[in-house]
Formats: sequence, structure tokens, C-alpha cells
Amino acid sequence: MAKILVIVESPAKAKTIEKFLGKSHYTVKASVGHVRDLPKSKLGIDIENNFEPGYINIRGKGDLIKDLKKSAKKASKVYLATDPDREGEAISWHLEHILGIENDEPCRIEFNEITKDAIRKAIKNPRKINLDLVDAQQARRVIDRLLGYQISPVLWQKLRKGLSAGRVQSVTTKLICDREKEINAFEPVEYWTIDAKSESKTGEDIDFKLSAIDGKKAEIHNEEEVNKILEIIENKDLHVVKIESKKRKKSAPKPFTTSVLQQEGVNRLGFSTKKTMMIAQELYEGIDVKGEGTVGLISYIRTDSNRISEEAKGKAEVFIKETLGNEYYKEEKKSSEKKSSKKVQDAHEAIRPTSVDRTPDSIKDSLSKDQYKLYNLIWRRFVASQMSDSEFELMNVECQIENYTFKATGSKMIFDGYTKVYNFYDREDRILPEISEGDDLKVKGIFPEQHFTQPPARYTEASLVKTLEELGIGRPSTYAPTIATILNREYVEKSGSSLQPTELGILVTEILEANFAKLMDVDFTAKLENELDTIEEGEANWKEVVKESYEPFEEAIKEALENIEKVNMDVETDEICELCGSNMVIKYGRFGKFMACKNYPECKNTKPIVNKIGVKCPKCGEGEIIVRKTKKGRAFYGCSKYPDCDFIEWNKPVEEVCPECGSYMTEKVSKKGKKHICSNKECGFEKAIEEEN
Repeated sequence: MAKILVIVESPAKAKTIEKFLGKSHYTVKASVGHVRDLPKSKLGIDIENNFEPGYINIRGKGDLIKDLKKSAKKASKVYLATDPDREGEAISWHLEHILGIENDEPCRIEFNEITKDAIRKAIKNPRKINLDLVDAQQARRVIDRLLGYQISPVLWQKLRKGLSAGRVQSVTTKLICDREKEINAFEPVEYWTIDAKSESKTGEDIDFKLSAIDGKKAEIHNEEEVNKILEIIENKDLHVVKIESKKRKKSAPKPFTTSVLQQEGVNRLGFSTKKTMMIAQELYEGIDVKGEGTVGLISYIRTDSNRISEEAKGKAEVFIKETLGNEYYKEEKKSSEKKSSKKVQDAHEAIRPTSVDRTPDSIKDSLSKDQYKLYNLIWRRFVASQMSDSEFELMNVECQIENYTFKATGSKMIFDGYTKVYNFYDREDRILPEISEGDDLKVKGIFPEQHFTQPPARYTEASLVKTLEELGIGRPSTYAPTIATILNREYVEKSGSSLQPTELGILVTEILEANFAKLMDVDFTAKLENELDTIEEGEANWKEVVKESYEPFEEAIKEALENIEKVNMDVETDEICELCGSNMVIKYGRFGKFMACKNYPECKNTKPIVNKIGVKCPKCGEGEIIVRKTKKGRAFYGCSKYPDCDFIEWNKPVEEVCPECGSYMTEKVSKKGKKHICSNKECGFEKAIEEEN
């Protein structure tokens, strides 16, 4: 008896699904992504013929396509089970074409999670290929090919070969460059704060902060103003004029969408967006869980939706009530769907565990360290989203000295609610001592402090993803690959967790802004994303959208190619070539910057650029500490005398020596500021470092 053929995208998914369906009646094979695409060697789009794409079978996939065709001929039925999004729909459409499946054949199945029930339900509900989804994907692919393949050669002529421009990547690079301009142009402004330490009648300390002067927000600009205030309030008591006590509730965060998962992966776990999505894909496609076999642990990972199925909500309710207590379940849960003018990739749910009963700790032994971290984050976020609010009691005390208002705030948690499951902050109750209105509190000390306003922070991967989403640039599935692309192209580099533009990135952005202003226009990119949504909804013709989007660039591309002048990016240095005595210059190659002799081609001496940090090696005392990179591009610090000295450190070493144990110190930068920490973990000494203004 002929079997039913099911085609999915990845071998891992194929393996998982075949176990659910059984080999006796089903054969499950993987297309390994796309099987047809535009050719790499040429544009592949007939602009004169209404932008008709010239798809070809992807080179290197001939044997795989033959095998799929052979299996399809033998099969009694073919089901295409690619991912439930535009990209997946397009892959199924190409497979339909290659395998000769009739257009009106209900051959497409989709599921939001890879579990036995979800797969078997999908098999019972096949549908036809959704051509609106396919057309939306075709429009994106064609526009990106037209712009990328025709604008990139401008960069090749102007700068060097191997550079690329793109509708999303170029705007993303521009955002990072624009932020760097803001930082460089920023002028710090001086301001002061004044704190007062007082004592209650029972002898307990209370810290107050100056909040208002003459009833208006306190703004102190210089030391002269501070001294005038100190003269007035010196040796005077704080008079309690107002005590306010109120309760506050805080609702649980919504379950993860793709972009929020990427942001939390960066902020909570220290993962890159690329790593977060890679691990999430593994959890979605299936993990071999001890005692269960291979099963998908989370629902589909590319979604804009906060929606949760009624079935998943019901199971979460039972779990919460049975394990935590009825008081932890939020009975009246408002719709978690975020109202938006943008179309949500619905049919999808939020990212959630496929079974709430599969707790992180119960399957920890079946997961890698990183898989456990991400699954734990997703599971806790989902469970918390169905839990009760946390409740706090807040107390505000307002005091006066003359016309100066000082405030102190206390808080106490009454009920932990969802934070019992999802809490990333070490929160302590800050309880104020018993005070009454009309009390006079003795002031033990006045503490003025000078500050300077800070420039806007550089983007991190998390804050960049948030900005891209807010501006409507790209879609959640494009954020991670876009960031990876601009890092790989060396338009942007990482400094700690921050993203900053390279000299190359700034030059590329300047050239594109000068020649293709529309490409770099955030509104153009966001408008196009909305138009792709209208194609998906069947309200627009994809070729008309392509024509409208491409026309403004056609003449600009011709002019740029005709008028472009090459920029010499070589930078001469003081370093002397040891072979011929000429100066060395910094050049850009396929793999980044390197040093080469100015006298090329007569002298072909080259060498890598060594990035010294000005610190002697703490191990050998002779070499200098230099920045090096792993094969995956992660920066670390090593000795210039390697391999004679094998010193390695992930954190940046500093010249300072630990006063406690004499070990070398390293620098650590976080949201809370910069500090030097002892490299000896048993010592644990650390000290905060004041930032220079």
C-alpha cells in the first residue's frame, strides 16, 4: 500500500513528525529550506516584462529534488508542511510546482506546534496553497533583489568589492550611525541633587531627596545655587506636611512575541538575537526528552501575536491552581491581544510551551545548558501571563524646610502574584519608620551631589530590535539575520553589548544617503512593510506594489553608476615595513582591516592589525595585552607573546592590581555603570569606577 508523503523544511522536524505519524503509513522528508529561488549570478528579474521573476532550482539540490519527485510519484498523497508563514507558504508553492501538484489540490497543512495532537489534527484539515501569502513573499523577495543587486555595485565602484546594500540592513545601519552622531554632538549639562538624612523619633534613619522648590520641580544648575540653598536649610528640621499611603497592582507581562523574546534573550540571558532564534528553533523542532521521545517543546517562534489558545489557557489555569494555589490565578483575564493598526501574523499564538506540565526542571537533563535557559524563560513568561497581579503598599512622606520640599518613599510587597514565577529583580521591601503628619525630624546631614546629563546610549541588540519594531522596519523574523549581516559586513561592531558603527559603516551610509535617500528613509521601508501586509490580505497586486516601490530608484541607480568617484580608504600609519622601509597603510579586504606596505605591488608585505589596550600581560610581564577574536567573532584578551605565553581573559584587563590579594583586575560594564573586579574569584573584590565627563 502506497504511503502518504509529508514534506517539511528541516531534517530535525522531519524526524520528529515521522515518529508521531508512524513509518507504516507515512514518509516524512525535508526540503532543507527553499528548493527554487532567484539565480545568484544575475538579477533574475525581467523588469521589462512586469517584473517577472526567473526562478531556478537551487544549485546543489538536484539530488534532493530528484528524491522528492521519486517519493511523490510513489505516494498516495502529498502534504506540504512547511512553516506557517509567508516564507513557508512560498516554499510549499515552489514544491507544488516542482512536484507537479495541481493548483487546486488541498495539499497544504500547517500547525503551530510540533506535538502528536497538533500534527494529526493538521493532517485531517489540508487546504490549498494561499497565493496571497505567496505573492506577499514574492513582492518582498523581488524588491529586495532589485535594490540589493543594483545598488550594491555602486558601493563596489565607490569603495570596494564585497559590500552590500539592502532595504532593511542599510536603514538599520543608518540608525546606529545616527545614534553615534547624537553621542558625538552631545554636550553634557551640569545639574545637582540634594539629599537629607534625618532621624525619626524612635532613632531610625530616613533618607529624603529634594524634590521641589516653591512647589515646582527642583532644578539646580550649579554649585552657587547649591550653596544658597544650603545657607537657608542648614541646621533646620524637616517638618512632615503630608503622608500618603496607597496600594498599587502590577500586572504580569504578556507572553512572548518574537521581538520581545529576542530582547529578553539579550537582556536576561546575554544571548545574541541570532543565538536566541537558533536555540528557539531547536526547541520548536523537537528535543529528545527522556521518557517521552522527541517532541516540540514550544509553539511556532515567528509571531507578532500575544494570543493564547483557550486550550492552553485552561491547562495553565489547572497547573497554577494545583501547584501554587487558587489565589495565584487571575480569573478575569482581559484579552492579551495588542491592538495595532498593523496586521498581526495570526493563526499564530504567542510563543509558549507546548505543555505547561513539562516544567523546565523536569526536563533539564534532556536539554543543553542554553536550551534550558531559554525554555525556562519562555515557560515562566507564559505561566506568569496567566497569573494574578503583584500587589504593593506604597508610602510617600513629604517634608518642608522653608520653601523646599523633600520626599521619601517606602514600599512593601503585600502579595507576590506573578513575580513568584517571573521575577528578575532582587527586590527588597523599603519600609519607612512610623511617622506622623506634623512631626519635626532632626536633620543629621545634607549631601549635595554634582551630576552631568549623559548622552543617549548606544543601541544594544535588544534596544535595536525594539526600535525596529516601533518604526515598522522589517518583521520579527528579519531582525536577527539583519543584525548578523551588518556585523558580518563590518558596518557595525560590538563594544561590550553595545553596537557602534565602523568607519566603513559610516562611509557606506554616507554614500547611500547621498545617492539613494529613499532607500535610507525609515518611512519608505515601513510603508512597504504595510503594503506587503495588504498583499497578504488580498487587497493589492504584488507586481503593482513592486513597480511603485522600484520606480523612484531606477534613475538614481543609473546616475550613481555614471557619476560615482572612488574613495581611497587606505590610511597611512607610522609603522614601518620591515622589508623595504616604507610606511604601512591600513587597508580593507574581504576579511576586514589589515596592514599592507605602501610600496605595493613592488613590496607585498602584509600583516594583521594588532589592537593593543595599553596593559602589560599580568602573566609573563613582557608581552602586551591585545584584543583577539574567536572563530565565531567573540572578542577576548590575550598576550602578544602567544604561543610563548598563553594568557587568556574574556573581560578587559586593567593596569590596577587588587589591593586585597594582588591579582590582576578586569573591567566590567553593565547598566549600573563601570567597575573593576578582581580576577581571583575566591577574592571577589570590586570597586565602582566614576565615568569621566
